Amino acid sequence: MTVPAGIALGTMTALPTDTAMAVRGVVQILTPNDFPPPPEQSEGFPPPPTLTWDIAYSGQPIALVLAETIEAAIEGAEAIRPEYQARAFVPFMYSEGAVREPVEDVIAGEAMSALQTATTLVDEYYRSPSQHHNPIELLSTTAVWQDGRLTIYEGCQNTTGTRNAIAGALGIDPSIVVVKSAYIGGGFGQKGIALRQSAIVARAAILTGRPVKLVTPRSQIFHTATFRPQSVHRIRLGADANGRMIAVRYDAEHEQSRNGFFPPNEYHEVPSRLYAIPNYLGSASNLRIDRQDPGYMRAPHPQASCFALESAVDEMAYALGRDPLAFRLAHDTDRDPVSGNPLSSRFLNRCLEEGARRFGWSSRSPEPRSMTAPDGTQIGWGVACGAYPSSMTPNLVTFRVNANGSARIALSGHEMGQGMRTAIVQALLKHIDIDADRLEIAIGDTSAAPQHMTAGSWGTASTIPASEVAARRMQERLDALLDGRVIEGNAHRKLAAVRRPFLEVEISQLAPGQEPSALDDLRQVGFAPAGPAYPEFTTMSYFAHFVEVTVEPRTRRIRVPRVVTIADCGRVVSPRTARSQIYGCVVWAISATLREQTETDGRFGGYLNCDLADYVVAVNADIGDIDVGMIDEPDPMANRTGVKGLGNGAMVGASAAIANAIFHATGKRVRHMPIRFEDVL
Repeated sequence: MTVPAGIALGTMTALPTDTAMAVRGVVQILTPNDFPPPPEQSEGFPPPPTLTWDIAYSGQPIALVLAETIEAAIEGAEAIRPEYQARAFVPFMYSEGAVREPVEDVIAGEAMSALQTATTLVDEYYRSPSQHHNPIELLSTTAVWQDGRLTIYEGCQNTTGTRNAIAGALGIDPSIVVVKSAYIGGGFGQKGIALRQSAIVARAAILTGRPVKLVTPRSQIFHTATFRPQSVHRIRLGADANGRMIAVRYDAEHEQSRNGFFPPNEYHEVPSRLYAIPNYLGSASNLRIDRQDPGYMRAPHPQASCFALESAVDEMAYALGRDPLAFRLAHDTDRDPVSGNPLSSRFLNRCLEEGARRFGWSSRSPEPRSMTAPDGTQIGWGVACGAYPSSMTPNLVTFRVNANGSARIALSGHEMGQGMRTAIVQALLKHIDIDADRLEIAIGDTSAAPQHMTAGSWGTASTIPASEVAARRMQERLDALLDGRVIEGNAHRKLAAVRRPFLEVEISQLAPGQEPSALDDLRQVGFAPAGPAYPEFTTMSYFAHFVEVTVEPRTRRIRVPRVVTIADCGRVVSPRTARSQIYGCVVWAISATLREQTETDGRFGGYLNCDLADYVVAVNADIGDIDVGMIDEPDPMANRTGVKGLGNGAMVGASAAIANAIFHATGKRVRHMPIRFEDVL
C-alpha cells in the first residue's frame, strides 16, 4: 500500500516508520532513502517515478508499506504520520501563479484577413472539464525478481515504455527487465505511459527478493494517474455572403502540470481537417499549475476540440438559416487544408446521409423548441461530425506453424478489450488454414517481440496488416515446400505429411513513408508512430452522429433516448468488435457530456469526488437505443489491408451532437460540459 502526500507542494522533512513497522504482518516500509537519489539537474522537474522527499502535487506517493495481508498494509500505511514543510501552490489554471506557455501555431491560409471579410461571424468560448478514468479494474502491478531478472506483470498499453521507465528510475539495465501485459483490463489512455507505481513496486521486489503486488485504491488513482485536463476553446468562425465557411481562428488552452508534456497543439489536428475551410489559425497554450501530469483519455484532444468546433458550426448553420445537416454536407472536401495533400479516403458525407436516413432526419421540425411530447417534454434532434487521425506504427512479426497442430505468432500489440486477439486470428485465417484453437498470440510481452505503444487508435492498423503479410508469407513458404504436391488438410497436416516439424517466417512492416530507422525506435523505445499526415496523403477516420434528447418540463432532466452513429473506418476487420467499439464510445460520450466532471479542492489541491459514489457516470438507465453502422470502404493508400483507426474516434463529435440537440429542444445554447439540469432551467 502506498502512502500519499498530505500536501500539494513542498518538502517532506520527516517520515517516522516505527509505529507502522509494529503492526502485525508488516514486513518492510520503503522510503525515499531506498531509491537512487534524483539527479541534480532534476530540481524544478517533475519527481521521478519513485519515492522522493520533494512533493510536487497532492497525493504523490511518499512511502510503500509491504505486508503479508492487505489489512496489515492498510493499517501500516495509516499509522505513518509524515512531517512537511509546505509551500504555497497553484490549484487552478486561472489562479494567480499559473504560468502560460504558448506553443507553435497551426496555420493554413490567411485566417485573420479572411475573417475580416466574413459577413457572418460566430465568436464564442467552449469549455471542457477535467475528467478522470474510472476503470472497474484498478491499476495493478506485480513484480518478481528472480535469478537477476525483473519481470513485471501489469495491465499497460506500453510495455516497452514501462520497461525503460523502470530501468531508468532504478538505474538498472533494461535488458534484465521484462514487462508482460497479456490483457490490459481497460486502457483508454490512462495506461499509455508508465504508471507512477511501477518502479516503486519493482524496487520493493528487488530489495525483498519476494514477489510484490500493488493494487492502487481508486482515490489514489485519481491523484497519481493521468487524467483529461480542463480546457478552454475560443472559436471565431466566419462565413461569406454565399454562406460558406471561409476561416477559423481557434485558441485553445488547458491546465498542465509544472513539467508535463501533454501537448495542447493537438487540439487542432482534427478541426483543421474536418471541412473545406481554407483558412485556419490555431494557437494553443499550457497553463502550468501544481498538479500531477494530465494525459491521454479516450479521444484525448478531439473530444474537446470537436465539441467546440461542431457547436460553433451548428451555431453558424442557425445564424445562416441553414439546416445543420445540409450545411455540413455542403462543406465536404477531398484535400487536407493544412498540408495540401489529398485525403486517401473520406466518406464523411456518406456517413451523414446514411445516418440521416436511419434517424429520420427529414421529419425534423427546424425551429428550436418546436418539438414537444403530449406531456410537455421538449424533444431535440442534433447532428455533429467527428474525425480522428489514422496513424500507424512499425511492427515486427514472428509466425510459426508446427506440424503437431499448434502455432504461435509474436508481434507488437496490446489487448485492452478491443478484440485485438480476435482480429489477429481472423487476419491469419484469411490467408492460411491453421487450427485457431491451438494458436498462441504473444502480444504485450517485451520478451516475445518489440512492443509499440498501443494508443491513438493505431493498434489495428499497425497489427492486422502485419499479421496478414506474415500469413501470406507463410502460405507462400508452404506452397514452395509442397512444390505442387496436393495434400488434403490444413497447414499442420501438410507439414506432418512431408515430415517438416515447423515453418517459421519473420516480417517487418513500416508505416507509409517511414525510414527503416523507425524499426530501431520500435525496438528501443516502443514509440514510432506516423500519420495522419503522410508524405503523399492524409488519412483520417470520420463519424456522423445523430442524437435525440428529451428534456422533462418540470425536473428539466435531460435524457438521450436514441443515437445513430455511422463510421468511416476503412475496411472493417471484425464487425462484431467494431460495433462494440462504436457503441462504447457513444455511451462514454453521453456520460462525458451530461455527467462527468472532476471537482478540485482549491484549499488542499486534491480531488473531492475521487470515488464512484461522487464521480457521476452514466448507468444503464441513462442509455437508450444506439444504432451503429459502418461504411466499410477500404482505404486504398493507408495500408494493404485498407484499415483505418476506430477505437477513439467514434466518441468524437457525439458530445456536440448532444449539445446541439439540447439547443434544438430548449433554445438554450450550452457551451460547456457537463450539461446538467440547471443549464436548461
